Amino acid sequence: MKTFDQDDDIYIGESVHFQSFADKTVLAQHLANDVADMLRAGIAERGTASMVVSGGSTPKPFFEALAKEKLDWENIYITLADERWVDGDHPDSNEALVRECFPDNARIVVLKSHADTPHAGYSQSDAQLDNIPRPFDVVILGMGDDGHTASFFPHSEGLNEALNPETTTISCALIIPPEYAPHPRITLNLPPFLNSTSMFMQI
Repeated sequence: MKTFDQDDDIYIGESVHFQSFADKTVLAQHLANDVADMLRAGIAERGTASMVVSGGSTPKPFFEALAKEKLDWENIYITLADERWVDGDHPDSNEALVRECFPDNARIVVLKSHADTPHAGYSQSDAQLDNIPRPFDVVILGMGDDGHTASFFPHSEGLNEALNPETTTISCALIIPPEYAPHPRITLNLPPFLNSTSMFMQI
């Protein structure tokens, strides 16, 4: 796992590396360079690569920097760590941000189905996610003000199931977000996150 923010480079053990940067523009470009190299390596090894990203305002500069990289986008799968259960053209949709930033020929796999609720539609989401090669080459997560990542809100109903390392479903629709978090949610469970070659936390 790597985390990025400002200007220092700090080693924190064998599998965790903290790196900080002077500003968000430098962070976004550095992260984009690293992720592009990992996606190229995945394509060179298997013919395709896969990436899980988070939504919100923080990752947009990274998305825009990565989209400028010369990559075989038609061989890159992109999906979301979590999603608000809203239509793809809704202002709060993470899918809308991904489609806005990345090339049209990228293989974008959405989490929301046409079902009315996450609970009714998560099996369709799982079927979609089954099409993505795993382990994921790259997972990029963010962190909310309350410390949550993906839709793992602290103390939320359904959190224990989502964090169960033996959970066999890819996605989870049973997390009930707190009142301050808008919209019902669907999120990947913990095991698919852990089944990744590299994981970044962008804060």
